[in-house]
Amino acid sequence: MASALRDWLDKPNTGRGVHLAADDGGWDFRGYGELASAARRTAGALIEEGVRPGDVVCLILPTDFTCIETYFGVWAAGATVCLITPPLFQDGDDYVAHVAAILRQAEPVLVAASADLADYAGRAMAQAGLPGEPWLPRQAAAEAEVQPAGELALLQFTSGSSGAPRGVMVTWDNLEANSELIARTAGFEDDDVVASWLPLYHDMGLIGCFLTPIARQGALRLMRPDHFIRDPARWIRCFAEAQHTAAPPFAYAYCARRVKPEQLEGLDLSGWKMALIGAEPIDPHSLEVFAELLEPFGFSRTAFRPAYGMAETTLLVTMDKELRDPLAVRPDPESLSFGTPVRILEEHSLGPRSLGAKAGWIVGCGTPEEDVPVRIVDDEGRAMPEGVLGEIVVGGASACPGYFAGAEAKSTRFVDGEVYTGDAGFFHAGQLFVLGRMGDSIKVRGRSVYVEDLESKIAEVSGLGKGRIVVVGVPGAGQKGLALFAETLDDAWVPEVREMLRRRVGEDVEVTIVVGTGLIQRTSSGKPRRRYMWERLKDGKMDGARVVA
Repeated sequence: MASALRDWLDKPNTGRGVHLAADDGGWDFRGYGELASAARRTAGALIEEGVRPGDVVCLILPTDFTCIETYFGVWAAGATVCLITPPLFQDGDDYVAHVAAILRQAEPVLVAASADLADYAGRAMAQAGLPGEPWLPRQAAAEAEVQPAGELALLQFTSGSSGAPRGVMVTWDNLEANSELIARTAGFEDDDVVASWLPLYHDMGLIGCFLTPIARQGALRLMRPDHFIRDPARWIRCFAEAQHTAAPPFAYAYCARRVKPEQLEGLDLSGWKMALIGAEPIDPHSLEVFAELLEPFGFSRTAFRPAYGMAETTLLVTMDKELRDPLAVRPDPESLSFGTPVRILEEHSLGPRSLGAKAGWIVGCGTPEEDVPVRIVDDEGRAMPEGVLGEIVVGGASACPGYFAGAEAKSTRFVDGEVYTGDAGFFHAGQLFVLGRMGDSIKVRGRSVYVEDLESKIAEVSGLGKGRIVVVGVPGAGQKGLALFAETLDDAWVPEVREMLRRRVGEDVEVTIVVGTGLIQRTSSGKPRRRYMWERLKDGKMDGARVVA
């Protein structure tokens, strides 16, 4: 299968390329001619190792030129890429177990790893029952011809679940359609520059800020996440030249806390076209404090582009492409029930009034494009009109065909070419407003944390059997929440569990703990009816329930 996403490997623009952040504060540059040549030599080495079109190759590499060359080398060899995160906050054993779970499902013909990560990769391969050793990236003497590709461009594994990873199958058609959607709604022009610190294993960093600009041979300034954490002003300084970026809401708030105006002295940010915000529910306060920091340097609030997307729809679903200040609303929490109208208590465009608007507020994520239809449905799958809360359902060419190797999720489902997202939302003033996950996961710092993993840990800490515990991801306006239902009258274990959850999901996730008997409702196949249980509790219909925290 041919793909425009690989065309640059045959026709590189030698005048442009990638600027990679160096640890000393400078930048290293390689042009697209040099990168294409290295990728095709890497493809030659992969082919020598037996990689063939349609095979899966897993990469465990830090963000560097070797990663870029190996990624496109896999594509040049016609294979499917599966990028796996380097270890971040997990200890060694947890990380190896997480990688092994991915490898068992992906069944790669080759696992490539950097020298410093080869030990982790080898241990994970052994746990997964894969023979051989990790492959250290290398280049053949001659450039290989770009090979025909199989159906899948990449496997995008959801992060955060060590027990049950799910690899989204992203076809070449999915990826091309979504890359075109991103470029069109962002207003990406030929000579525009993209700057990003997002990790490449995450869909927003990989597809939005890496593959899309490279496929168009746009100039790219690429940092590692640790570069951003240590010096967020370095990222902002990129926009004296760059026009486009993307980041989760917490990153904008982090910049406002850490960056001092004197660090930006003499900077002109008036050319900054787009600062996409996504991956988590968006609170207006985070955006406003960032805007007030940068406004004296020419930044405009109209550069903010709130967006909604997920790996199961390749990436982008909606983005506010209008040149306007983002719209924030505060819904009445008592009205947030599926299939019922949402009462809006307050609304305003982003500005000084947004300071302090955190929990309870959400920001509009734009109007759907014709080629990515979005609808809201109730629990019975019936389409809901504007203003009514329900589940977000996405169609169009970006909707992926499913999870790899028959894996399933409890909230996100693939039905007749549409993705039932498991996210709660509603339309207001023509825009999509997203409350967040309702069911089997929540987003924490852009990472999916699955409730099955939390249930196992809670069972261990509390001493209760796993069958007596159900955790539900609870959407709320401008905040994330978890509800824990425990079949017991004893609550002595609650403080220890609360502390464990605080460490796992952070301070900004609201946790509700409920004890009692007869609380847990299950389907005929034995699966917990998570959303149904939460709705019953909220409506006061759960007899015997006692909220203890």
